[in-house]
Amino acid sequence: MKKRPGISLLLVIAIAAITSCAPKASSNATHRYKARFEVAGLCSNYTFSVIEGAIDPALVVASWTNPQTKKTYKKAFAISNPCSFPSTLKQGDTFYFEIVPEDKSQNCAVCMAYYPTPEKRLTIKVIQ
Repeated sequence: MKKRPGISLLLVIAIAAITSCAPKASSNATHRYKARFEVAGLCSNYTFSVIEGAIDPALVVASWTNPQTKKTYKKAFAISNPCSFPSTLKQGDTFYFEIVPEDKSQNCAVCMAYYPTPEKRLTIKVIQ
């Protein structure tokens, strides 16, 4: 039996091509989380807590106490895009969301009155 190095080379190339085309998990894959709308403060000063999903702890406040009500929330955050937040969601509702890049082109009127919120803010997209 004669050895053919060309066939071996073709076989190696074919295997490499097949495995390189296999889908790989992306490091930028979107993650879905479940949140509860905790506080509907005036002027879109909203507070939420993550109730499902392994969110990066650096993105939320581990434990935040509302100085107005003295109630404490775990994995709390505020939003940085109140213009895109659906008006159909009310305090106490739960919903699913994804974290999205900040959209600088959003323009809407939001009053400047203050109501306390967690220090961490996320830009989110609700995905009921």
